Amino acid sequence: RGGGGGIDQRFLLFSNERSAPAVHLQSCLNQQSSHNRAFSKEKELTLRTVIIQYEGLKFVAEELENISISDLSGKQGPFHYSIKGVNITELDLSGATLGFQNDSGLLFETINSSISITFQRDMMYWLLKDSGQINASAEGVNIWTVLHLSKGASGKMMINKVSCKASIAKMKANFNGNFRGFYEIFSTILTTGLRFLINRQICPALQHSGLVLLNSLLETVPVRTAVDEDVGIDYSLLSDPAVKSEWMDMDFKGMFYPLGNENDTLPNTVSIPDLKNKDRMVYISLSEYFFDSAMYSYYKAGTLKTDIPENKMPRDLAYLLRTTFFGLIILMTPTSSAKEAPLLLKLEVTSVPRCTIKPSGITASVSARMNIILLPPNATPVTLSSITMESKLNAKVALKGKNLAITLGLKRFRISSAKSTLESLALIPIQAPLKALLQLTIMPIINERALQGVQIPLPEGIDLINETVTNHMGFLSIGADLHFYKGLREVINKNTQLSTNSTTLSK
Repeated sequence: RGGGGGIDQRFLLFSNERSAPAVHLQSCLNQQSSHNRAFSKEKELTLRTVIIQYEGLKFVAEELENISISDLSGKQGPFHYSIKGVNITELDLSGATLGFQNDSGLLFETINSSISITFQRDMMYWLLKDSGQINASAEGVNIWTVLHLSKGASGKMMINKVSCKASIAKMKANFNGNFRGFYEIFSTILTTGLRFLINRQICPALQHSGLVLLNSLLETVPVRTAVDEDVGIDYSLLSDPAVKSEWMDMDFKGMFYPLGNENDTLPNTVSIPDLKNKDRMVYISLSEYFFDSAMYSYYKAGTLKTDIPENKMPRDLAYLLRTTFFGLIILMTPTSSAKEAPLLLKLEVTSVPRCTIKPSGITASVSARMNIILLPPNATPVTLSSITMESKLNAKVALKGKNLAITLGLKRFRISSAKSTLESLALIPIQAPLKALLQLTIMPIINERALQGVQIPLPEGIDLINETVTNHMGFLSIGADLHFYKGLREVINKNTQLSTNSTTLSK
């Protein structure tokens, strides 16, 4: 979608077929599966969908069950009554749904549900007094709640408003004891007041859940954060989420930047990838720009260079280098001590690497320069040769939990001299040993960092599992399923406690 440079991330929830920017996440909870999928897979997806719905409805039920209902007292002629200690003992949300409201946000709706409660009664009619517990039930409970989503000041998604309507059709109280028949006469007075109290508390409870508790959960989504000591990534929203009845669409920057100069970023000019598969609950598409942005940031941060001393080289390579440049060593450092001086290889990437994604695989093109240097004792280092290196790396992407990890391998490698074609011919014998050196010393260092991964913007308590990776022309897609490794309540309580502790310490 339009929006200028930097648009790189789009998230879709409950999404149908729709185009996306350079990074696109699609989560399907209430969609029908593809017709060509095996029945067993369809059954598995339905089960996972039920689990996600259950986790959301469980949270809503807990909030409603914890409603605080005030005491009620009054009189009708000689009849005096008092109701206190009202507790919700059971909440039937079997007909509830959790989904999206067109052009608004998340929708919770329940029709014709019921609530079971208990309360203590104290009643007096003339000189007759009675007290005890009463079991009651609210029937025909209808609740319609929409959480309106927007972009917050920090770029995070937030709930900025909660629309709520609630109604209770009727209230029944089960009286017992010696005055049961007498209470039935005044039951309308009691149940009407009780119905008013409960109905008045439903929407405030849900509004608090959205504006306070769920917003604290959304605060756990990383927006602008450091990847390591050199590079950060920006997942801030560019606009308010666009919500339809079956999907939610969010545009994120999804852009890397060097920590030393956070404004130095690579402009995004990529096309929007199109996802059509629905066999998984979540789909993420990563364009070539996503990887180019990362490599640009590492290049600008000055981290794509290293030194390889002779004691870190294979002996055969060191011997071959000395043999190849023996004449030059004699010419430039005629002393005997200099001839035995150690060698040093200075390797530096000379331009921003570029990524190419095709159905056949992912490659990164890297141009570098290697200076072969002799380090004579008590003398200025001598550059024996400056070698131009052109490499192609193949890459494999995997999603583990919240982390997007990459494994790189050296696919093609070619060297040439920066001085002359004749010297390039002389370098042919050391091409294979240099490639082996890179595979043994440089690639393990790169992969150690790349395998640590980059966290994708998901709330705490949610991971992605059962991932599948598919390469396309210009982008790749990762399908996965949502997995709650912590309940919503557990995460919210943890963050509430941390916030409380932080406030206490600041005081």
